[in-house]
Amino acid sequence: MENITEFHFNLSVYVNIGFYRYPAFALGFLLFAIIVCANLLITLVISRERTLHEPMYVFVAFLSVNSLYGSAGFFPRFLMDLLSDTHLISRPACFTQMYVIYTYASYEMTILSIMAYDRYVAVCDPLHYHSKMTPKTVSVLAAFAWICPTISVLLCLYLTVRLPLCGSKVQKLYCANWNVVKLSCETTFINNVVGFLLTVIATFLPLLYVLYTYFRIILVCRRSSSDFKRKVFQSCFPHTILFVNYSVHVFCDITLSRLNIEILNPLFALILSLEYVIIPPILNPLIYGLKLLEIRKNIYKLLCKVSLKIP
Repeated sequence: MENITEFHFNLSVYVNIGFYRYPAFALGFLLFAIIVCANLLITLVISRERTLHEPMYVFVAFLSVNSLYGSAGFFPRFLMDLLSDTHLISRPACFTQMYVIYTYASYEMTILSIMAYDRYVAVCDPLHYHSKMTPKTVSVLAAFAWICPTISVLLCLYLTVRLPLCGSKVQKLYCANWNVVKLSCETTFINNVVGFLLTVIATFLPLLYVLYTYFRIILVCRRSSSDFKRKVFQSCFPHTILFVNYSVHVFCDITLSRLNIEILNPLFALILSLEYVIIPPILNPLIYGLKLLEIRKNIYKLLCKVSLKIP
């Protein structure tokens, strides 16, 4: 087949929905606005309140910043495509979007993993918590959470960029690595091996680590009082919900990328494509804003101050 590497990709999952594009755009814009406002509020509250300058709340702020980052990489293009009759995206724009969305996904997993470590130390070794979770330790963990995924994603994208491509249809609502790799004119063995290894490292190793930390936490709780169990539950429940939810979304996205989307129900495929980039950024501030008392109190205090200043 002829090498047609220099071209625009066609996001072929989009269909012509006629007049309904406008309600869909309004709903998408509303979701984007909610995500931006909610995560900005969480970040602002944690950065302003010195009482919240603790590792657990700092990691919550990291999640909110990452949600803003990932949403900015998806929603503007998605909203534009809803109103457009054509859904072409240039090669540089496609790989830029791919980089943002994949780093967002990897950052989310690593941040949730270091949050599990924070809860593990707080529950299993509380007397040494402040000596272990120092500002230096938090900085090192933060650097690990941002740098390692960046290197992994850049390696994956490098292997994809170098491929000669013989097609233009990307069967997704946004640019995804495996969907582009499948357009290659040549063998993709190296991409398959590296992609599999990076998926295991970025997804399954964090999952195993989080399961290990919670197994240790459960063992400690079994020997503790009911009051201690209640406090641990209040502290760990938000993280557990978010991690399970995110792991399910990642698994669905990986599975969807490997399947032939044409054999699936179009609506079902559309929902699977959207939940990965929409639900976690909404759920993060919702869970932590409602479940963590200190954040909830400070959000209420900030909103009261703002409302009093409005004439």
